[in-house]
Amino acid sequence: MTAARETDALLPTLARIAAALDRLAPPLPADPDLWAADAFVWHTDPERLEPVAQVNRVDIDLLRGVDLQRNLLLENTRRFARGLPANNALLWGARGMGKSSLVKAVHGAVNADAEGGPPLALIELAREDIRTLPRLLGLLRPTGRRAILFCDDLSFDHSDTTYKSLKAVLEGGVEGRSETVVFYATSNRRHLMARDMIDNEQSTAINPGEAVEEKVSLSDRFGLWLGFHACGQDMYLQMVQGYAAAYGLPIAHEALVARANEWAITRGARSGRVAWQFIQDLAGSLGCQLARVAPPTAAAADGG
Repeated sequence: MTAARETDALLPTLARIAAALDRLAPPLPADPDLWAADAFVWHTDPERLEPVAQVNRVDIDLLRGVDLQRNLLLENTRRFARGLPANNALLWGARGMGKSSLVKAVHGAVNADAEGGPPLALIELAREDIRTLPRLLGLLRPTGRRAILFCDDLSFDHSDTTYKSLKAVLEGGVEGRSETVVFYATSNRRHLMARDMIDNEQSTAINPGEAVEEKVSLSDRFGLWLGFHACGQDMYLQMVQGYAAAYGLPIAHEALVARANEWAITRGARSGRVAWQFIQDLAGSLGCQLARVAPPTAAAADGG
């Protein structure tokens, strides 16, 4: 009886301790309202989905020099939106050639052509938050909304083991891949790993070939690979001219070409990003706002 009385006396103290621990514990993430917007940013401290009121993107018809990549990603995303099988996609290659712009443009184009169906959600997460992907998927699964998970500039360096979490997510593990989520990533590296990282693994492994396969197999889990390559002068000028026409900038063709070439020389590069930066500088110097000019009607285009 003495032991029982001592236990009873401890119960209030234990209850107070438990209550204090509950107050100190971080709150559980609220169930996300995945219908609050068409785009979100995933934050991890605390874990939450922040709606994006307006996505920073260009219209898909303004992207030049990536016709094949655009068509492949657009078709893959349309299939996904219709509930058909679709692949995770890796957009890799030269900097500034529109990889992340294409992902956002395709998302906007597919939602614009949704034909009354539910729009896709676009959820951006940072490379550092890849390790939280399983928890994000756990939050998304009950909502039923189809979503593109998007990670820009994805790569892994020495001692970084989060790539193993990404592997499991891309394949789905025991549960299998989620039918309502695809993962799109951009990277300057085709295999997502630094070359010296792969070489290091190879030199210290009992079987060097298996070490390399372990690293390369991460990229293999993306069913769709889209390569982006540096553009030449002709393509760069096409990009500049396309932007200038779309925004109605009042400048003669010869002057536009001369200034665009001078801009590229000062930057030491030609790319879609350089072309867009030039257009912003040009619009500012001309005192123009970058507002899209309405396309001509069919009658006007035909001269009617």
